[in-house]
Amino acid sequence: MISAGEFRNGITFDMDGQVLQIVEFQHVKPGKGAAFVRTKLKNVISGAVVERTFNPTDKFPPAFVERKDMEYLYNDGELYYFMDCETYEQQPLNADKLGDGFRFVKENMVVKVLSYKGNVFGVEPPNFVDLEIVETEPGVKGDTATNVTKPATLETGAEVRVPIFINIGDRIKIDTRTGEYLERSKD
Repeated sequence: MISAGEFRNGITFDMDGQVLQIVEFQHVKPGKGAAFVRTKLKNVISGAVVERTFNPTDKFPPAFVERKDMEYLYNDGELYYFMDCETYEQQPLNADKLGDGFRFVKENMVVKVLSYKGNVFGVEPPNFVDLEIVETEPGVKGDTATNVTKPATLETGAEVRVPIFINIGDRIKIDTRTGEYLERSKD
């Protein structure tokens, strides 16, 4: 059992049949009255975020979220197929389980498939990926203003904002958590 006084960022626990992960926490000791723990919790199944306060002595059973490395193979319309890197078993998943960061995943990339008690609820792409630019407007010579960006389409079909000096065929590094351009890839 985990007591609310032991809460830390990233801990997952089961409360009222829901699997919750601590996003933020703060131990509060007011001048008058009892101490309490203020938290921001994310439901790992639905993605909903709620704020809640707890008595430091409240206890909850821990929830173990399994993160398994699987290789993304292909999709056939609505289903996306992943292969377990150890057993080579294939597992189809619906598009609603993939999340926003999946737009940066291309075939044969290894991702983490998240499950709780055997039920898959999400896919975590690598934090950083190198992708090729397939479509963007050419930069205009002499346009040297700082922080000027333009839209670019990646090989996965995702659109991002990139600096004006990036051209078609360039490989760039993307942060999949924010969807932002980080740097030109070193070849």
